[in-house]
Amino acid sequence: MKPWTLLAAMALTTLAIGKAEAQGPEKKDVRLGVGGAPALYYLPLALTERLGYFKEQGLNVEINDFKGGSQSLTALIGGSADVVTGAYEHTLRMQAKGQDIVAVIELGRYPGISLAVKKDRADKFKSLADLKGAKIGVTAPGSSTNMIVWYLMAKAGLKPDDASFIGVGAGAGAVAAVQKGEIDAIANIDPVMAKLEAAGEIVTLAETRTTEGTGKVFGGPMSAAVLYVKRDWLEKHPNTVQALTNAFYKTLTWMQKATPEAIADTVPPEYWLGDKALYTAAVKANMQVYSQDGIVSAESRQRSLDFLKQFDKEIAAASIDPGKTWDDRFVKKAAAAGK
Repeated sequence: MKPWTLLAAMALTTLAIGKAEAQGPEKKDVRLGVGGAPALYYLPLALTERLGYFKEQGLNVEINDFKGGSQSLTALIGGSADVVTGAYEHTLRMQAKGQDIVAVIELGRYPGISLAVKKDRADKFKSLADLKGAKIGVTAPGSSTNMIVWYLMAKAGLKPDDASFIGVGAGAGAVAAVQKGEIDAIANIDPVMAKLEAAGEIVTLAETRTTEGTGKVFGGPMSAAVLYVKRDWLEKHPNTVQALTNAFYKTLTWMQKATPEAIADTVPPEYWLGDKALYTAAVKANMQVYSQDGIVSAESRQRSLDFLKQFDKEIAAASIDPGKTWDDRFVKKAAAAGK
């Protein structure tokens, strides 16, 4: 090839790449489902939206807030949501049902979920086995808060239907359910749990918001909140998925340097549940929860599968490949661009 021909070809290639990048997201208006937006489990979502990182990536993200993660998953499957910030384990459960759901960035490396009993009934719960027959409040039946209780019950020799589960959401309604005595125990996320602890309403039996607590429950890190999407939607909108991942990755990087006070100042004031100081303290107590690199490791994927097998007969009987639920291309590209 003659030098001028080679130069022309290189110029055309560069132009083509530049044009593809200039196109930006294939779909700028994105419907995002989440189950309990004010919960610290989903803090990176609130921050990404408030810091303007979605708009910076050329996206208009409509956040649809549901009572729990199982409902946002239903919205994705039904087509009323394009993407979801939800628990990683839902991608594994959907594989068993023939649904190809894939996570593209980890937001939480620990669930940040606590299980507690109402203080005035604590004498009836000497061990997890005593949860038999209890009425337990969870964000929504089938959500990650519910699954963690099932897991702990299974470890104590109980079956999933040995207790009844009541959806109470992840906000003021959950606090009220405990205070009114409508439930015996609660599995939820901060700031709900922090508010109940500060008020002396509950006695905590297990927690997964710290490295130590998560180790006691699971034996090590287990991915929690991720951004997940249907594979066919991802393949049709790779630039959109990349833009979403870029925005979330920038937030994770921002969080590593931010103080709890700065975080509290950034989220919507209604997320404080009426007590900014308590919310700030809850953020400080949860800082270990959030992902450092956005990667769902192979170890974490396997631990999530083992977790589900403890209480889900369908998962235990299915042949599931955790590797199919994770696509690291987008977070790697986001990390490379951020250097």
